[in-house]
Parts: sequence; C-alpha cells; structure tokens
Amino acid sequence: MSERTGEETRPDWERRFHAPVLTLPSWSRDAPDRLAYISDESGAYQVHVWDAATGMRRRVTNEPVGMIIQEMVDPQASADGTQVVWFRDPTGDESGWWMTEPFGGGEEPGKLFPDIPKGWPSGLALGHHVAAAGFGFDEGFVVYASVDGELRELTRHHEELRVQSPEWGGQNLAGLSRDETLVCISHAEQGDNRRPALRVYDASSGEAVGDLWDGPGFSLWGGAWSPADHRLAIRRDLTGWKRPAIWDLDTGEIRDLDLDLPGEIEPYDWWPDASALLLVQFHEGRDYLHKFDLQSGSIEPISHPDGCIWGSGVRPSGDVWHCWDSASRSPRILSSTGDDVLVPEAGRNELTEARPLRSFHFENPSGQRIHGFLLEPDGDGPHPLVINAHGGPNWFWGDYWYPANQALLDAGFAVALVNYRGSSGYGREWEDWLVGNIGFPEVEDHVAALDALVAEGVADPERVAITGRSWGGYITLLAIGIEPARWRAGVADVPVGDYYASYADSAPALQAWDRSLLGGIPDEIPEFVAERSPITYADRVKCPVFILYGENDSRCPPRQVENYMKALREAGGEVEVFEYDTGHASSVIEERIDHMRRRLNFYARKVPGISVPE
Repeated sequence: MSERTGEETRPDWERRFHAPVLTLPSWSRDAPDRLAYISDESGAYQVHVWDAATGMRRRVTNEPVGMIIQEMVDPQASADGTQVVWFRDPTGDESGWWMTEPFGGGEEPGKLFPDIPKGWPSGLALGHHVAAAGFGFDEGFVVYASVDGELRELTRHHEELRVQSPEWGGQNLAGLSRDETLVCISHAEQGDNRRPALRVYDASSGEAVGDLWDGPGFSLWGGAWSPADHRLAIRRDLTGWKRPAIWDLDTGEIRDLDLDLPGEIEPYDWWPDASALLLVQFHEGRDYLHKFDLQSGSIEPISHPDGCIWGSGVRPSGDVWHCWDSASRSPRILSSTGDDVLVPEAGRNELTEARPLRSFHFENPSGQRIHGFLLEPDGDGPHPLVINAHGGPNWFWGDYWYPANQALLDAGFAVALVNYRGSSGYGREWEDWLVGNIGFPEVEDHVAALDALVAEGVADPERVAITGRSWGGYITLLAIGIEPARWRAGVADVPVGDYYASYADSAPALQAWDRSLLGGIPDEIPEFVAERSPITYADRVKCPVFILYGENDSRCPPRQVENYMKALREAGGEVEVFEYDTGHASSVIEERIDHMRRRLNFYARKVPGISVPE
C-alpha cells in the first residue's frame, strides 16, 4: 500500500490500527462549547474533554482496560457544562457505574448515582434538574429518575428497559425533553426485546403520560425531542423499512414523514428553531445525511464523502457535525462545511488510508439477492479467500474503517463481507429472518457467497478460511461443523460455541435479546438450541481452528467457549487458543495488534499462499 522510509518500521497493517479513532463529541445542552468524546490517541480508548472556545483539551480517564465504544455509554458534558460524565467498567465485562468529575479536572471522580448498585448501562439523559438512567441487573431492568437530587424508581421489568439514547454517538436528545418534564424509554413488556415500544413518563410525578406501540413485530425508537415543545422525532418500521415520524406528546398525534429514498432512514436531531430534522439514510452499506424541512416537506442532501456516519448533530449555529469514515479512510470528525472539526493531537506512526471496497451481489439457494463487499489482492485470481462474518446478528458490513480486513488483504487473502439474512439495514423482513431460525440461514448465505466468488474466478476453493467475531464467531464455528469440507481454516473471535451455557452466563440485556431471537428461553426449547449450537457438530470439524476469547466477556462468556474447545479436542479436532484478560473486545491498540498478529500467524501456517505482512 505504501513505501516505508526512515522511522516507519511497522508494517502497513499495524500502522492502520494506529490511525486514531474518535467518537462524535457530545456537547453540553446549554454550554455547547464544552464537549466530551472517546479517543484512542493515548493508545487505548479513553474519555477526553474539549473546550471549543478556549481550545483546552484533556484526557479524563486512564482505565487500564480502556473504555468500551457502544450505544448508551457515550461520555457526556452536563447540561451546564461544569461536569463530565462517563461510564466506568473496570474489568471489561461492561458492568459498572456512571462517574462524574469537574469538566476542567482538579477533583477525584465520584459516582453520579451513589445509591444505585453496579449494573449494565441502559441509557442516560442529563438535564439541569433531572437525570434519567436505565440499568440491567441479574434480576431485571430498572429505570431511575433523579429530580433535584432525589432518586426515585420510574419503572422496573424483567424484560429490557432503556432510557432512549443515540445509537451512533453524540449527545442524548431522546431521553429527556428540553424542558426536563418528560422522560422517554423503550420497553419490551410485550415480550419482544428486538421490537420495543415507547413510553413517556412525567419526570416529577413518575406517571406514564404517553404509550406508543405499533403491535407485534414492529419496533419504535426515540430519536430526539424538539428544542421548542413536546414533539419527539421517532423511528418506526410499519412499512417494513425504518422511517422517521414525529410523535406530539401534547396532542397524541403522529406524523409519518413520507420520503422517496431507498434504504432505511432515521432522525438524529432538530435544527435549533425546530423547523427541520437531521436525517440519516442507510442504503447498501453507506450513509447519507439530509435536512428535511418540516413545513415544505423538501429534503436537502448534506455534503460529505462516501462512507458511514457514526453519529451526527446540529450545532447552535445550524452547522452539522458528524463522525465519518470509510474502508479507505480512517475516522474524521467533519462539519457540513467540509472542514475537520476535531483533529487528533497524537503524532504517531499511523496509516490513515487503505484499499476501497467494491460491492457485489449474489443469490442464495432460495433465490434471494444478497449484498456484500469485497477486497481483492493485486493480480489475477483465483486467490485464497477469507470470509469474515459480521457480529450482531443485527449488525452489517458497510463502507467503514476496519483495519483487520485490510490486514487480511495484505496477507494475501481476498476478503468477502456478506450482509446475510439477519443483517440490519435491509428492511424488517430481512432482519427478522433469524427469529426462531438462527444459524443455518447465515451459514447457507456465506456458502452461497463462496460459490459465487469461486464461479467468478475470485476464490480458490481449496484455500478458503472463515472467521468472525461474536455472532460472526458463532457462524464460524457452526459453519466448520455443518459444512466441514468447505474450509481450510477457521478463526473464531469471542464466539458462541455452546449456546445453552452462553445464555446462562450472559449479561441481562443479552439474555433478553436471546429470548426474543430464539423464541423462548433455552430450557423451553432444548432440542432447537442443541440443533443450532456449534458444540453439537464439534465431531464433524475437519479444519484447524483458532479461538480467541476474553475471561471477563459477558456477551460471549468464557465457560461456553471452553465447553466447545473441550468437545472439539475430545473428537480429535485441532484447536489453538488465546485467552485475554478483558471482555468482549480489547480497547488497547497494542493488544488489538497482538490479537491480529496471532490470527495472521495461524493463517500463514494453515493456508497456502498466506504470509504475515512485514
């Protein structure tokens, strides 16, 4: 990809892991020049603050395991800008406490809610006088509201509850209305944790003042409260596709926004005068920002490079900030003017560019058209191929920065990325395909991708590997068991190997998700769980396997991985293992590089034509 000179001694694939990653800064609602974000400039994901007026920037945390980057745990500046709030997870198992300290530092951090025990975060919204927070505990979920420092319980349930929060970073505009009178939560009291309903509470009285549910099989999500009144921009999927709407809590009326755009569309923010909405459109692995005028119904595209958007918001000036990246360029915080808003301070030996993806389509045995992306090495095929299965399963492969795929390309692989049945972004029917039917459809779609790429001359059928993280690791272990002749090697990162034991040891939110996806708890459907669990097919595996897992993982817990490895070894299978001491993923750059190097070394020993790039 590039020539190294002077001090550039690291191979390109390592240098891409060092390309700084920043989340979209969230700004204080009434002191918008005070912002908080997560960055790995220090070598691990840590919380930082930035005063845009003075230029002051400082690192807030120094957590040994780093910070997790996921929905509902973005750091926030308090409503008045005097405090910074973040979630402390000391072991990497994703449970902990919300912490707070002065924005400028100088004092030891303390717990934001001293009376709430350690739990898994389920949304946070901060105002001047009101703070709302959701937590998952072993016994279920609870939503609290703190009003002028008095903590009260709004609601609890054994199914999932969430204070509404942004899915892709930035400040939380959906949990608490601008006047701090209303708290919006999503809930699964109807029994389907994948398809929640919405409820709004009066923050002072604790009474429910609004309920919205579109019925079985339909989902709702809060996007952002209007800055002027009690209208809430929401997302619903009545048409089969995620589409924006506006719910007026004062009148109960709902206005669906009729937009002639392909793909899925979500509301992210309002313009400061409440005249327009900021929308993001997702179509075949790429995002597009739009301004929707609420009076005229006109829609105006917001210019940005092709790729993916990981959070966006409208500044008081009307300028739009967004976190953007692509497969060929590392993350940037951009303005709608085209300028970089926040440039990483670290001057390290990073590489911020890579080879772009190309889209491809193929049909599975049921005749369904499936979309994916491909990275191809130089020269004519057929090439060694690695199929990388994404996690979730309600996740997706998009045009986003992912150094691991580029490392596989540098090693000599063509890399196939498949948006199999169950992936998000392709409509409700596609995403719901796996309900009561996990495992087999995903394997079938990946094998169909392999056959299509062999027929195209891209892939050598004798040199094919499969890999994946989390749910992708589950697909990997299942595929090498039920289609054993297809693979030269398998690499499973934090996988599910024994589904029954995985459910028993998982965090509450993961158990709730599994119940909805499986169609019941494993004890109620043991035959089905056994049929779709990789451990059942361990005696059929023919290829060598490499498994990586975390000892504090609460999503894909260690005991079930160890059960699978034991079964594989007892059946005479070849398995190599690396256990690390954090959770579902490492937040430390050098650890991520070490994990990737171990994978590459394994491939180089097991797949002809593959070598560790130097």
